[in-house]
Amino acid sequence: MKLRIAVSVAASLCALFLAGAVQAQSGKSYSTSGADKSAADAKSTRTPAPDPVAEGVRKRFADRFPGMDVTAVQRTPYGLFEVQLGMELVYTDEDVRWVMQGTLVDAMTRRNVTAERQEKLGEVPLAELPLDLAVKQVRGNGKRRVAIFEDPNCGYCKQLHKTLETLDDVTIYTFLYPILAPDSSVKSRDIWCSSDPARAWNDWMIRGKTPASKSCDTPTEQVLALGKRLMVRGTPTMFFEDGSRVSGAMPLDLFQARLDGKR
Repeated sequence: MKLRIAVSVAASLCALFLAGAVQAQSGKSYSTSGADKSAADAKSTRTPAPDPVAEGVRKRFADRFPGMDVTAVQRTPYGLFEVQLGMELVYTDEDVRWVMQGTLVDAMTRRNVTAERQEKLGEVPLAELPLDLAVKQVRGNGKRRVAIFEDPNCGYCKQLHKTLETLDDVTIYTFLYPILAPDSSVKSRDIWCSSDPARAWNDWMIRGKTPASKSCDTPTEQVLALGKRLMVRGTPTMFFEDGSRVSGAMPLDLFQARLDGKR
């Protein structure tokens, strides 16, 4: 999925270039206390002043690439400007004379700066999601929580469920997100409308038992709109309690670590 997105963005940039659209730390945290901490907290709540240079880069980029929606532009510590296009990032200079798509790596620390920024941009606190639109299942005490966008025809989702069969003390919210096949919406409807949606979902995803045909009001349109707003482009996409997002199936140990707030 990520490869297809990258190819799509690259193709868009390439087409714009051919059309003549282009002319020719690691962070450190410090603890504060007393008055210093109060001042730091107050400062952190202020809206930062606009960067006129970054705004100029945004305007020039938008002028030269009119078909691309620029979400934000900011400076990097490397003499480049980061241009955010939804969840994708590209880099340019102040005059937007060139554009670079790819991974930015800090040579001193070996940090993948692009991946870190994309993960941060994708964060959504679990409490901000409309969990009433999801199928809910509680295992054990249910104290750990995760929300997952899934399509009933998603092979990676089925792989994930088999991996998580033994997982305990967790609450799983499943957003039925039918985007992969013509009958995904039908299966999602039948599961949602069953007398026990959580059981019907597990029966289908783990045991391959087709849900009985049912009809009722479903939140499918709301979930699709939510996924679009959150830029969920593939399934499974998981949101954990700390706001972190992961796309694709995960090994059990890594999933457990995320549930426990460890990255």
